[in-house]
Amino acid sequence: MKVLVTGGLGFIGSHTVVALQEKGYEVVVVDDLSNASITVLEGIKSITGQVPTFEQLDLRDKQAVHQFFHAHQDIAGVIHFAASKAVGESMKLPLEYYENNFFSLINVLAAMKHIGLNKMIFSSSCTVYGQGEVMPLTEEESIKTALSPYGNTKQVGEEIIVDLAKVYPLQAVLLRYFNPIGAHESGFIGESPQGVPYNLIPYITQTAVGVRPFLSIYGKDYDTADGTCVRDYIHVVDLADAHVRALEYLFKNENTEQIEVFNVGNGQGYSVLELVHSFERVSGIKINYEIVERRPGDVDKAWANTAKIERVLGWKPTKTLDDMLASAWNWEKKSRKY
Repeated sequence: MKVLVTGGLGFIGSHTVVALQEKGYEVVVVDDLSNASITVLEGIKSITGQVPTFEQLDLRDKQAVHQFFHAHQDIAGVIHFAASKAVGESMKLPLEYYENNFFSLINVLAAMKHIGLNKMIFSSSCTVYGQGEVMPLTEEESIKTALSPYGNTKQVGEEIIVDLAKVYPLQAVLLRYFNPIGAHESGFIGESPQGVPYNLIPYITQTAVGVRPFLSIYGKDYDTADGTCVRDYIHVVDLADAHVRALEYLFKNENTEQIEVFNVGNGQGYSVLELVHSFERVSGIKINYEIVERRPGDVDKAWANTAKIERVLGWKPTKTLDDMLASAWNWEKKSRKY
């Protein structure tokens, strides 16, 4: 079966492409390369022995998207990652985030509807919950006003999918994941953002190799044990597996509703300082960090209740926090020949 992965050369997308290929799927990747490198294709080939079909495409271009889907009418399902993805950056560039994340999703859904394709896995986020009231967060947690444009694009993205399903037999799984980190154990693919990282782990690893002079920790007065933000971190390989399981769930028609929602996390919260100490433990390198002012859009704490995805999809996380950071460090060293 042929599966389309939008944003398939990005961090989570590339690991999901590997997981799909290892399951025997034919994969087509679309990416505009705005935050990814074409060299990721070689990394995928080094792991699986296969190069996925690739087309560089800006999904904001409606006509180009429809032409692409018309040429690939044998696609059986879509995993939609393509989106701008950093909370901090979205606070500075709200219009760019709304344009990219909404137009790309709408154009993909419209093209799917046009050719009669109705199975999608949507890359959503725990940011849709805002600051949750009770931890761990379940899928029944109320959706509050988003604290960032990025979070709002995920909230509204989910709403767009739900609204389309009312008039079209769309079947979709919305995966609300927490904080993906780590890298493939081979070290051939990992998180490699363009420019200065907005995400924590590449900033830590780049500080460790001397690319960044120090790590900025945003705030130490949050309502947590050590005053730094607490998050649920999930290994990207475990997360990729969740996407494959969700897609097969739709392919086997096991879903009981048109739209289903699952949290994907490790089920445990770790503070920023705990993450730093874990990295120091697995790498043997002391991280130079400074406490700076809070960053707009950050919530105090968030971690997942994963009972639903474990029960329905049979998925469970397999990696520890040390595993995640060791794999991220292995990727950083290998990619920079450190």
